[in-house]
Amino acid sequence: MNSENQRTIQTLCQRYQAIILEHSAQRLHVAVSEMPDHQMIEALRFASQCEVEVECWPQARIEQYGQSEPARQMARESAPDEAHSASAVELVNQTLLAALQRRASDIHFEPQASGLRVRLRIDGVLHPLKGSYDGVTASLIARLKILANLDIAERRMPQDGQFTLELNAKNESFRISTLPTRFGEKAVIRLLQSETVAIDLNKLGMPDDALRCYREALARPQGLILVTGPTGSGKTFTLYSGLSALNHPGQNLCSVEDPVEIPLPGVNQTQINSKSGLDFHRVLRALLRQDPDVIMLGEIRDGETAEIAIKAAQTGHLVLSTLHTNSTSETLTRLGQMGIPGYLLASALKLVIAQRLVRRLCPHCRQPDQVVSHFPAALWPGSVQTWRATGCDHCFSGYYGRLALFELLPISEPLQHAIAANATPDELVTLAQQQGLNSLFTEGLHAVNRGETSLEEVNRIVGSCDG
Repeated sequence: MNSENQRTIQTLCQRYQAIILEHSAQRLHVAVSEMPDHQMIEALRFASQCEVEVECWPQARIEQYGQSEPARQMARESAPDEAHSASAVELVNQTLLAALQRRASDIHFEPQASGLRVRLRIDGVLHPLKGSYDGVTASLIARLKILANLDIAERRMPQDGQFTLELNAKNESFRISTLPTRFGEKAVIRLLQSETVAIDLNKLGMPDDALRCYREALARPQGLILVTGPTGSGKTFTLYSGLSALNHPGQNLCSVEDPVEIPLPGVNQTQINSKSGLDFHRVLRALLRQDPDVIMLGEIRDGETAEIAIKAAQTGHLVLSTLHTNSTSETLTRLGQMGIPGYLLASALKLVIAQRLVRRLCPHCRQPDQVVSHFPAALWPGSVQTWRATGCDHCFSGYYGRLALFELLPISEPLQHAIAANATPDELVTLAQQQGLNSLFTEGLHAVNRGETSLEEVNRIVGSCDG
């Protein structure tokens, strides 16, 4: 078979998310994760001029096999055997495709003394990506820089950029960050949402009481709603879900983001550009002159941004934003440390949401473990049924996908008075607990007891009951 036909078959398989198990002159054997598409079979039969056999596999098995030796061999056979620059182009495409197929959020290209290590962050955990990257480190990093219009000659300073690439007959968007390291430039690629997706508050996975509380805060004509947590805890999706619920023709919705992560039709989304002087402060001030009803700030990074956001929340605007804090009560203290007076914060803040993402146990292979009951009664009265992650053809690791844990703190009248009076952090925590605040750890125990995640995973992400 000539290389042109081989390339056509590869392209078709990428388009239909199929993997090639075997290819001979008489037979093409592929696997897919859903029922075979008649159009796909006909196209493959025409391109290969042989009999086509299709198997249905679990998605996780498809992802795992995608990095196995037969698949890599097929990729090598279809790659152009020319100069290093050509192989780097193909290798970048194959790596990005593998990341998309395996649901990765980030790709790490890390120069080591022995060569290039490539890792994918899947469900919050880094996994090595098998493959041959020997001798292509410099050309591979250069290819990524070219895609993002970065300076390929600059290797001593960090650079950031974005690019869009057509893969699987779809335009996919990526963000790149480079950093000089001991053995060369490291690059991290963030996979961005490049298409409009259906975002719904009901898909957040919030308990009914928490969801009702979030909806009530969103229904207010003005005020500040903050979503907090570390990077990668799902804050942006929670904000977008709230924004989507408010998105109707009677309201002017505006956002300031770095970068725009999910396109939302009907929302005026502005991406900051620090190089040209378009920073958060400038855009936010300009937005206030754009007659907004709802403003979403990607992140409150400093006291100046916080002050503008709070003043906007006091003057007839609903403001949604994020903050990097560990808990709802810590958020109140952090804003005070940013220089926001208590009386201003008390009148503007309406709701604080803290959240984390934990890996979800695979329902096909999870196993009941011991029953534990060593938690303080105030935290969890009684015992918890724990579960063990074993691993199977559906998941391989014992986990597949993630679920969110939420801690919500509505700003009640007693809390409002305490904030205005500059109460101590301990006093604020006591008041929050008196409101019936469920901590992230307690929410994690509920998820463990339901068999949705493991106690080890909750401890890894949230910390122990003391944390």
